Amino acid sequence: MNASVSNDLAMTRLSTWEEGFDARLSALLAWESVSDKAVQQSVDEIVIAVREQGDAALLEYTRRFDRVEATDMAALTLGKERLKAAFAGLPEQQRDALAHAAERIREYHQRQKPESWQYTEADGTVLGQKVTPIDRAGIYVPGGKAAYPSSVLMNALPAHVAGVREIVMVVPAPGGVVSELVLAAAHLAGVEKVYTVGGAQAVAAMAYGTETLPKVDKIVGPGNIFVATAKRAVFGQVGIDMIAGPSEILVVSDGQTDPEWLAMDLFSQAEHDQDAQAILVSWDEAHLDEVQKAMDRLLPTLEREPIARVSLVERGALIACRDQTEAMELVNRIAPEHLELSVADPEALLPEVRHAGAIFMGRYTAEALGDYCAGPNHVLPTSGTARFSSPLGVYDFQKRSSIIQCSPEGASVLGKTASVLARGESLTAHARSAEYRIKK
Repeated sequence: MNASVSNDLAMTRLSTWEEGFDARLSALLAWESVSDKAVQQSVDEIVIAVREQGDAALLEYTRRFDRVEATDMAALTLGKERLKAAFAGLPEQQRDALAHAAERIREYHQRQKPESWQYTEADGTVLGQKVTPIDRAGIYVPGGKAAYPSSVLMNALPAHVAGVREIVMVVPAPGGVVSELVLAAAHLAGVEKVYTVGGAQAVAAMAYGTETLPKVDKIVGPGNIFVATAKRAVFGQVGIDMIAGPSEILVVSDGQTDPEWLAMDLFSQAEHDQDAQAILVSWDEAHLDEVQKAMDRLLPTLEREPIARVSLVERGALIACRDQTEAMELVNRIAPEHLELSVADPEALLPEVRHAGAIFMGRYTAEALGDYCAGPNHVLPTSGTARFSSPLGVYDFQKRSSIIQCSPEGASVLGKTASVLARGESLTAHARSAEYRIKK
């Protein structure tokens, strides 16, 4: 947004009191995750082909897009023993780190498990709620050069804790290459089978089932625009977690945190994707200047500097506000995926946060810890959807059934009420069904 001829980072600077601030902030935040008509048409064709042709279409698309010359699905199927071997074959340091992260994620999600409940009214009528896991979950994991074992743990472990009977994972393997770390994470997370297929075709296969790949009840996990578009297309046939946009971080600083720490916190999201968003808000303008200088110094040291630079220039911002109260108003307006409260007393600000995917409290809590091993899930609502959505959790792999059991006395009392309301809606059979149970 700002032009620059130097190597310094030309990052957007905003002040809440400047004219046109609201419009500029709205333009900065604007994002539509799935809108490409050409992608939509391509995905529709793939979904129809997989639904109608099953394994044959899945194999054809895998040969075409992933350059894997598989003649049958057996060549694309990895069982428990292969996953176990991947874990055993890791260097000790990686194996220990992965196991430590898995342990913490599992322990956190164990605390989320809801319980079934019921109560009995005075007349003997029983009401309640039964919590039941879904039968089969499908986990999509990005593949190729990128390896995301953390994504495997964050998506599969809540399903395992929820009591899902079977966890199926798909991961593309372009050129036949699959990450051993990803397979090892699948082993730790209780995955039954891994199919080395990806893209919209993998989503369609999980949604409708093929001769080999089983139909699932819910699909979770991140992917590119083709995966996101396919998830939207099959929603209703199966459940999905969300249509995720690019990664986001919003940092609120009181001016006392090391500028280099904050620069790297902002980079940690910007390096994900050119469309990622990193925003810093403070009521200390001199502090914003120091963070800008730190970013200028440190950005060239990043391996993914070109990606981070585009992200920061196109969608990042340093925002000056009047005070702490105004900063929290901005937090709730933006509803960020990741929120860092880099202040002396984050507990004091916590009650003011209404909308955020994950809240990182204090100067020492880097968002990156939440990505890998803190424990809470890193699958979070993006693009302002934290206003009405929550992190992925155990509850996403369970469903709730209502329990109603009327005693004779309860049926008579409720029948009178139901009869009046049903006849008011001109639903006579409803009314008469209730009236049969009314005591004469």
